[in-house]
Parts: sequence; C-alpha cells; structure tokens
Amino acid sequence: MMGQVPPGVTVVQTGDLGAERWLRFRPVAGGVYTNLTTYENLKVQDPDIVYQRQEPHWILPEVLAGGTLAMRAQRESFLPRFPREKKEDYDVRLAAAVCPPYYLRIERMLVGMLTRKPVVLSDVNNLMLDHMQDVDMMGSNLDVFLRKVAQLSIRFGHVGTLVDMPRGDEGDNTPVTEFLRPYWVPYSARQILGGRYDIVGGQKKLVLLRLLETPIVAHGDYGYEVVQQVRVLRPGSYQLFRKQESTASEWKELTDGETPTYIDEIPFAVAYANQIQDLESRPPLEDAAHLNAQAYRCLSDQDTILHIAAVPRYNLFGVPAEVEEVESGPNSATAWPVDARAEFTEPVGTSYQYRFEQIDRIEKQIAELGMSQVMGQNYTNASAEARHIDRSQGDSPLQSVAMGLQNMVNECLRYHGLLMNIQDYGSCEINKDFVAARLDPAIVQQMIQLEANGKITQETLLRVLQGGEWMPDGFDVATEIEDTAKARADALADRQAQLDAASGGLP
Repeated sequence: MMGQVPPGVTVVQTGDLGAERWLRFRPVAGGVYTNLTTYENLKVQDPDIVYQRQEPHWILPEVLAGGTLAMRAQRESFLPRFPREKKEDYDVRLAAAVCPPYYLRIERMLVGMLTRKPVVLSDVNNLMLDHMQDVDMMGSNLDVFLRKVAQLSIRFGHVGTLVDMPRGDEGDNTPVTEFLRPYWVPYSARQILGGRYDIVGGQKKLVLLRLLETPIVAHGDYGYEVVQQVRVLRPGSYQLFRKQESTASEWKELTDGETPTYIDEIPFAVAYANQIQDLESRPPLEDAAHLNAQAYRCLSDQDTILHIAAVPRYNLFGVPAEVEEVESGPNSATAWPVDARAEFTEPVGTSYQYRFEQIDRIEKQIAELGMSQVMGQNYTNASAEARHIDRSQGDSPLQSVAMGLQNMVNECLRYHGLLMNIQDYGSCEINKDFVAARLDPAIVQQMIQLEANGKITQETLLRVLQGGEWMPDGFDVATEIEDTAKARADALADRQAQLDAASGGLP
C-alpha cells in the first residue's frame, strides 16, 4: 500500500472512523517521532491525523473553561475514586468538589492584555470601515470579534477565520438580497477537520479545507434541531455536506457552487498561538491546565480528609455499652454512672498544613507558569526595575500571538476587499503594549518644559505622551500638529486684525 518502507520508519496500522489508515513514523532530532501518513477512503466528515494528534491536548482546557459543573460532569476522568470507595460515597464527594478557576483566570487575563486597546485600521476603504462595525453580521465590531478569536487561539493553540459571502443557498432560509457583503466567521482548531497545502505560483497556499459546523435549524412548529455539516472549500468552489438525524442518518451533499471569479484562493486565514506546523499547534496554557486539574483533586482530597479526620469527636469513658447515643447541648443534661466521664478529642492534625501548603504551591506554580509560558517573564519575584529592563524581551511570546492575530486580520481584510472587488483594503495594527505603563507625572512635566524651552519638538512631546498613555485611544499625532498649527495661525491673524483696527490702519 505504501511501497518500500525506508529504514528507520515504523509502520503502525490504526483503528478508524470509517476509513483505513496507515501511519508511518520516523525519528527526527531529539528522539521525537514525526509521522508520514497514508490515508485510504477518508470520508468527508473524518478528521485527519493532524486533528487527531491535537485533540487530546484540547480536552482539559475545554473542560476547565466550563468551570466546576463541567469538571464534575467528567466524573472519574479528573476526580478518581479512592480504592474501595463506594459509588454513593464518591457521588457525595463529587457533588462537593469545587474546581478553582486558575486556568480560566489566566486565559481571560491574557485575552484582556491582547485586546485592551482597539484595533487601529489604516488606509481601509470607507465601505469596508462600515462593515468592520458589524464584521460577522451578528452585531460584533472588529474589536469584539478579535476578543473572540484571541480566546480561541489561546485555548486551542490556533484559530481560523473564513471570509464568506452570503449566497442564500446554505440549506436554510437565508434570503438573497442585492445588499450582499462579506462577513467573517471564526473557527476553532476543533472545527478544522483537515486541510491541504500546495505550491501555487511559487507560494504555499491552502488548496483544500474541511470545516465542521453545527447550525441550528427549525424543526416542527416551535422546535429546533442542531445538525452537523461539513463545509469543503477549494479555490474557486465550495461544497456543503450535512447530516440531519430528523431526515436522514447519513451524510449527504446539500449544495455546491463557485466563488467570485476575482478571488482564486480559499479566503481562510489562521492565527497561531503555539504553532507546530501547518494547521497544527498546542494550547500554550496546557501545563497550567494540568496544574489546575491537580489543584482540583487536591482540594477535593483535602475537604474529604478534613471532613473525616479534623472534626472533634465526643468520647465516653466508663459508660455502659448499651448507651449508644448521648444528647448534648446547652438545653440538655446527662446523668453519668459513677466514675464515668465524657470529653472531646481533637486530632493534632500536624500533616494538614502540608496539604494546604501543597495547594498554595500549585496555585503559585500556575500563576508563574501562565505568565512565563506566554509572557516570557516572572512577575511574582521581580523588582519593578527588573521588569522594566526585561520588558522588551519578556513580552515576545505574547507579542508573537499578537502578531499572528494581526497577520490573520490583515489577510481577512485582503479577502474582504477581493470579494468586494476593492483594492484599497488597507491594514491593521493590533495592540502589543500588554501592560499599562502610564508615564510618571513628574516626567511629563519635565517633557513639557523641554518643549516650551525649544529643546524638543512638539511632535516628540506628543509621541512621548501617547506612548505613556496620556492621550486617548485613536489619538493621531500628525493630525494634532496640523490642527494646532492652524489654530495658532488663526489666533495670530485675529490678533493682527485687532491691532490693525486699534491703530486705525496707521503703519
């Protein structure tokens, strides 16, 4: 099937999802194995091997993003049962388990750093600027859309955006109107079933792409149904396959068609947060996610131990064995036999502190790992001066994520323009200043004095103030200089006119 197997290549035959698959692995540098895979009879809905390599890495971040209820729903996958623990006892322990939101907190913080400033658009066609106020035709402007894709990129490792055009043939009731315009659709890595690249015109381009979608369609008079469909894209054409349980249990081709003749490529752009190869990545916060799962188990174990062992117990001495229960409290009294007594026994619990310290240590590791893996620097034990010195170097990992998102948005702007047959689609600039660093007021005063004394120019002063976050978002230095120069000229002209009027026209 594969021909001659070269030396050093291991051949493994695997199970499938309705297709025969042969995987070939060969060792590369560092003892890591890379695969050379041959597929036979792969169906349209089957994920490829690149997808399958990534899927195990997605599960934990996805579940943690769902919070405590999602972790409980996984039961023993993330909270194992103790040896000989009864099911009813485990269910009680599971119902009380709480997952701390360490991972989700770091994910939201990083997304907030990436999107804390609006996207700056340059030289974009006015009509396209209007479209950017509702870029996905669901009410999201470009900044809101970017926040969505940034979260998907950090959670899964990469995210894709399809610049599509409504056609009214999607198998639903989408109307065909004369006001057709492109719109952007985000796809997480989990929705990208597979793709194929090839060299076209001296450049590597995407020539085949399969995207998994789950649209909601009407069912009956008042209900709805979630269906599965796969969008197959090729340069210049598309196909749509759907599986709808209420009408058929098999996958069927729903529709096909051609894309506008003035775009000869698949209008799909990808942003990577932790790239391995084309359409393959790893979640950058995966290690932090595993530590969060460990904290979840430790907290559950600690609660169980405290519930069983750390509660003072009522011990009876010299009391007849037939006395099984003793009522106690401020409104009760107990008659004891001669020489009998009762007292509380409280466990010493010297080992409990180590359990609490372990949980604190895990929490600290998660915080440091989340920052160092993505920010490239440790904020917990560094002085302010050290953080300032290391900032340009430490920000580089998250900056690479921002650059990936910026490249994706620029590609989407290009596709948007091509679909509208517009050439001035422009470009964007995404925030790369992730930590607020407002300039000290004393330094601002010194810079103003330097400008007043003619030591620096007005442009230099304005750029320093803009970089020090003393100016509002969208502030343009060149426009401000032009406006202030005009205002000064107008003021001088008015002053001259007043002097001329006061002197009666005398020289």
